Amino acid sequence: MTSLIETENIGKTYGSVIALSEVSTVVNAGEVTCVLGDNGAGKSTLIKILAGVHQHDQGSFRVEGEEIRFSSPREALDRGIATVYQDLAVVPLMSVWRNFFLGSEPTTKLGFLDRKKGKEITKKALSDMGIDLRDVEQPVGTLSGGERQCVAIARAVHFGAKVLILDEPTAALGVKQAGVVLKYVAQARDRGLGVVLITHNPHHAYPVGNRFLLLKRGRALGSYEKSEIDINELTKQMAGGAELEALEHELRGVEA
Repeated sequence: MTSLIETENIGKTYGSVIALSEVSTVVNAGEVTCVLGDNGAGKSTLIKILAGVHQHDQGSFRVEGEEIRFSSPREALDRGIATVYQDLAVVPLMSVWRNFFLGSEPTTKLGFLDRKKGKEITKKALSDMGIDLRDVEQPVGTLSGGERQCVAIARAVHFGAKVLILDEPTAALGVKQAGVVLKYVAQARDRGLGVVLITHNPHHAYPVGNRFLLLKRGRALGSYEKSEIDINELTKQMAGGAELEALEHELRGVEA
């Protein structure tokens, strides 16, 4: 099976600053690849390369087996790679259905905005993802953070994304809303999309993830299939692995 996305030893430098170095991972259809790391780990650089915002300097980046070097986000989108950033790129005062289309609104034969069709399509697309909104005419700014994330996910699925990249979708959410978003991440996976979930929280990544790439200071700490690592080990690796074990040993010595 050809992966939707595959990176092999890719790297990116900005002058003398190494933002990413020798990072390899794959994204398969119907799977979630989780990219974990703290601030400055290289997560943003990696997704910007995948999304066509930046080009890699080293290594290989393949989309469905084809070596690729995107020159713009539009090129990535045309290849089915949709990215939902933390700020969501929504217009708060605009209705849910207008935000759903945002520049791709349906029109009548005479070229006028087809509000009826737009609302019907939005309602169905959201319903297909299990999202039940009372009124798609309401301003998107009135929705909770979790609901806005879910609208953005449904939008990407509707417009034919093969790969869905989610940049810290649960970062600013409470426990309940984060759980709702993760449910829709799993739904996108189960519909056959390849999902890249960027997060610093292993407890959000582990329930939905199939693969875990850990980054630190632009380099890979490790890459694991779910069968190779449990949540406790993943959390330990995120916290520094050997450094954490050394600290625990030191603390035991103090207690003794």
